[in-house]
Amino acid sequence: MNISCGIVGLPNVGKSTLFNALLKKQQAYVANYPFATIEPNVGVVPVPDSRLERLAQIVDSEINNTYNVGSPPVKQANSSLRSSVPIKPAVVNFVDIAGLVKGASEGAGLGNKFLSHIREVSIIAHVVRVFADENIIKEGSVDPKSDYETINTELILADLQTIQQAQSKVKRFSKQTEKDAIDKLFKGLNEGKPAREIILADEEKEFTKKLFLLSAKPELIVMNVSEEDYSPEDIDKVLVSLSSRLDNGTKSTKSYVVICAKIESELSELSEQEQKEYLNQLGLKESGLERLIQKAYKTLGLISFLTAGEKEVRAWTIRRGTTALMASGTIHTDFMKNFIKAEVVSYNDFVNLNGWKGAREKGKSRLEGRDYIMQDGDVVEFKIGA
Repeated sequence: MNISCGIVGLPNVGKSTLFNALLKKQQAYVANYPFATIEPNVGVVPVPDSRLERLAQIVDSEINNTYNVGSPPVKQANSSLRSSVPIKPAVVNFVDIAGLVKGASEGAGLGNKFLSHIREVSIIAHVVRVFADENIIKEGSVDPKSDYETINTELILADLQTIQQAQSKVKRFSKQTEKDAIDKLFKGLNEGKPAREIILADEEKEFTKKLFLLSAKPELIVMNVSEEDYSPEDIDKVLVSLSSRLDNGTKSTKSYVVICAKIESELSELSEQEQKEYLNQLGLKESGLERLIQKAYKTLGLISFLTAGEKEVRAWTIRRGTTALMASGTIHTDFMKNFIKAEVVSYNDFVNLNGWKGAREKGKSRLEGRDYIMQDGDVVEFKIGA
């Protein structure tokens, strides 16, 4: 599944610093896992998943017969060491969408080009700067709420143009639900609501997917804070303070993540071990980029199932609620045609029983049919007919 996250925001809010940190993470990723195609304005970044290295260690041990079933699980290897089994994590494509300014919906600041880029991504990461810096020339106000609303308004205005074009063709619509959807969207957008917050019936939602509305995209609000505000306690304060303002005191489904783009840039220059030490000094378990990727995954309703064999250990991205049959098609479409069964072991059982052999002997491996709903962390081997 190709997941892309578009980074948007006003100029000088930290988008470039963040994207450059992502590119450096990409370079490290490509050095270890050279299979991704990279474009100049796209950062292809692995989804952090510590389970993969653990599975690779176990597969290594299975291949080399270095232990017996029932022996203690393989100890966590030094983070600087890698298994000989290739590891392929799931990835997220981050797209640099720079230059959005007030008036973008009317073409200001190459607005039409950048708005078209937003139309192509799976989710929007909307960066707002939550600190003042006299050395940074900043578009718009110094108020993150105002900055967020400026970009949000441009997306809504662009969607209104799309809806107005659709209205001119409304007589050709064959279904009343399509007319109703257009009317509801026109009314809601004019009230300043993004399309994602406008209540539509299921059939109306299916129709609106064809309109590719910008404000219908899932969004993450990325709060770029200063180095001084990047302790766990400060992060919590920023989340509570700014989210309450952007939600206008109402219950909201907005997703937030706090980062410090400057620190992310510094982390990208360090080795893996040095990064861990730096984060420990800050009192953090993971980097802002890792939290951003994980939050994007969660917001999109995605999970990963895992495959563990001699050729590779790999994470595969699927939507929550996907059946075993559909999941098999993620690996190869032919798998769906010739699907027989899916052999499934939970990640914990796979680890605790030292792999496939131990899981099978202890009865923790099970055969599931095509309608089985995949769970995050399922270790799977698909049984495919000729």
